[in-house]
Amino acid sequence: MSVPLPIEVVLVEDDGALLEATTQALALEGMQVQAFGDAAAALRSVSREFAGVIVSDVRMPGMDGLEFFARLRGLDPDLPVILTTAHGDVSMAVEAMKEGAADFLTKPYSSVALVRAIRASAGNRILVLENRRLRDELGRRWERSIPGSSDAAEKLRSVIDAVARSEIDVVIEGAVGTGKSYAARLVHDLSPRAGRPFVTVDGGILAHEDAELLLFGRDPAAGLSRTGLLERANGGTLFLDELALVSDQMHSRLLAVLDSRSILPIGADRPRRLNLRIVLARNPALDSGPGGGRVPLEQRLGAVRIALPALTERRADIVELFRHFVRLHQDELGTPARAIGEAELHHIQTHDWPGNLRELSGFARAFVLGLSDLGPQLAPGTAQRSLQQIVADFERSVLEDALRCARGDMTSVPGALQTPRKTIYDKLARYGLKPAAFR
Repeated sequence: MSVPLPIEVVLVEDDGALLEATTQALALEGMQVQAFGDAAAALRSVSREFAGVIVSDVRMPGMDGLEFFARLRGLDPDLPVILTTAHGDVSMAVEAMKEGAADFLTKPYSSVALVRAIRASAGNRILVLENRRLRDELGRRWERSIPGSSDAAEKLRSVIDAVARSEIDVVIEGAVGTGKSYAARLVHDLSPRAGRPFVTVDGGILAHEDAELLLFGRDPAAGLSRTGLLERANGGTLFLDELALVSDQMHSRLLAVLDSRSILPIGADRPRRLNLRIVLARNPALDSGPGGGRVPLEQRLGAVRIALPALTERRADIVELFRHFVRLHQDELGTPARAIGEAELHHIQTHDWPGNLRELSGFARAFVLGLSDLGPQLAPGTAQRSLQQIVADFERSVLEDALRCARGDMTSVPGALQTPRKTIYDKLARYGLKPAAFR
């Protein structure tokens, strides 16, 4: 790759004549050199954001090159350090390279060899810093993409971020609509595999008549070759989504894949090893389904588990989540939404949301389109109505939401609405609302 100039170089050498000659040689190559006669002074000039290359002698008084290298590793393990050594120090330099040194040159070395090593290391450093920048930007997008300031939201952000950075397999548990697929993608995007494939296998694929071909592929020896989904995920993340209802035969084959991390395509004479990180989504409510006597896939993984809370467990975030979904659907549909009114706010705060985030997102989309269920009077372009009728419709919707939230139990409704019981019953009679209909 091309490396922008000037390349920054920190040069450490206690031999004054060699330090001066090397500095001049590198400057002639267009490099920007900071020259130091001792490692302690050089250490003070380097930070974690240093974009260049460090070149250091090994044998020096005071702090020697190996201690200097160890200090730099503590500052940033990815800092590129080139060590220069006498012939007797080659074994030490080799050990340092095992610890992460970029290169080493034996004295006397040519300026051509040094320039070549510096340019290669500078190119790698640019990639490291760019990857960090992209990762930090992704992290900022990730924080924005999971709105909420509740303890549940903070814990979810922290857990997913920590798990994503490792290579361990993951089981994501949650009810319908809690965002398991979204969380799986975040685990991939925040991981070291972010630039590699993310492949989803769900129950719909496994129900297909060509499920074996779709999953495992076909070897060229069997005719027209085809790469299966499992092999396409090689080097990246394989997301197994809601596979509780798969057949026993396919369940056994998937267990074998999890155990061996290998596949046998149709017509192949030997298995193919795969480098996979597996993320498995499961809904605990489906545990009572068929196949109760077989080994669950998640038990075979030995993976870390992430439990996604239901929306009712993070009510403090609901308004922020609703506004977030409204913004997303406005951008998706190219339709500006009207102002969020009291009716919508009350509805989203008191509704049970059995469909969790998926249901809330659907309601936000309907709201953007002017199709929400809180009355056609809320949609733009409808006929004008009197203030009295608007207030009456709003009052009725508030009562309906309160009854729905209480499941028709009138013991809690007066307190929730901070209104006397007799007044509540009078209004229910006026609007023909019966608590039993909400049980």
